[in-house]
Amino acid sequence: MLALDVLAVLSAACWVVLALGRNLFWLPRPRLPRPGPEPPPGRWPALAVVVPARDEAALLPTTLPTLLHQDYPGRAVVVVVDDGSTDGTAEVARQLAAPPPPPDREPQDKERLACVVVRAGDRPAGWAGKVWALAEGAAQVPWATWLLFTDADIQHPPGSLRALVGLGESRGLDQVSVMARLEATGWSGRLLVPAFVYFFAMLYPFRTVTGRSVRRAAAAGGCLLVRRARLEAAGGLASVAGAVIDDVGLAKALARAGGRLWLGYDRGIRSVRPYPRLADLWAMVRRSAYAQLRWSPAALAGTVLAMALVFLVAPVAVVVGLLLPDTPAAVAGGLAWVIATLTFLPLVLEEGVAWPWALGLPLAAFLYLGMTLDSARQHRRGGPQWKGRALPGPAAPQRPPHAANDRPGR
Repeated sequence: MLALDVLAVLSAACWVVLALGRNLFWLPRPRLPRPGPEPPPGRWPALAVVVPARDEAALLPTTLPTLLHQDYPGRAVVVVVDDGSTDGTAEVARQLAAPPPPPDREPQDKERLACVVVRAGDRPAGWAGKVWALAEGAAQVPWATWLLFTDADIQHPPGSLRALVGLGESRGLDQVSVMARLEATGWSGRLLVPAFVYFFAMLYPFRTVTGRSVRRAAAAGGCLLVRRARLEAAGGLASVAGAVIDDVGLAKALARAGGRLWLGYDRGIRSVRPYPRLADLWAMVRRSAYAQLRWSPAALAGTVLAMALVFLVAPVAVVVGLLLPDTPAAVAGGLAWVIATLTFLPLVLEEGVAWPWALGLPLAAFLYLGMTLDSARQHRRGGPQWKGRALPGPAAPQRPPHAANDRPGR
């Protein structure tokens, strides 16, 4: 059992390093400051909110009104981009965008943001559907100083736009991104949703996403505010035209162009997309897991070995060590499991999940490892699909002439 003893000790050593290093990635994320009574210095800049929507008719009635009723004091518009939907997404968006009839006796509701609904043009070869929809939306609003890219399933609390732009203006940032709170329902959601955030934070510690470091650059695509001038300096959305993980790619492009970044969290910015079954979460992660490894078999093999050592050795060492018995393996494995659980616990509680689920981190890692392997298998069989559409692979995209600065080429 010497081999198991050595592996258990290595696993425990890895967890000591992870817990004390990686900028304490496991602590709660930086919070989005709420706007104060006074606006940031100077005039409120012009803002355009771009919402790519593909077959989102069921969710828009819940999410789009939370944008339309924002109290942003500057010029602002919401642009919903229908990305080839077949379920009447555009019609639903237009109905929601239409102002309600005036009431007979009650005072008028406060002014709503303007909203336009456009249909994305034919997608050029090599472009990911979402990125092209964002480019089409951004091309409609060349006057906007700030662009907020937010998914159709994201619900925004009152004051969200003021808080996002206010933070960007007051700190001189070029990116303000917020990881939305995901729905954690069912056993799979309670186990895997906090783990999703945990693994993301392990790869991209939130507190390191500051300044202009390309290596530390990251973003969460569900809520991503960018300064347009810096986006154009970075090559526009064409710089991530074919990216499956477009949010992190865009953050790195902004950082290379000298942009200052911020990544944090706000409890009120949340996704309303349900993931009631393990299969739903599995499909979401499988779509991009192998792309995260740059479609590299060597990186995949290294990831499998690393995750097995860090996450899976500990429970195996505890069980085998208690049954044989093998005290060194049980003690080292138990220490690794305890440290892992304690680092996972803050995010579990922050996501509103009961604390015993923190003990399940090894199982969550095992499932995510399966999703990653399945993502590689799917890639070898023709590439990932999302909402009935193939996603680009590692080949370089073909860019239309106007894509460099995202301005209309019509």
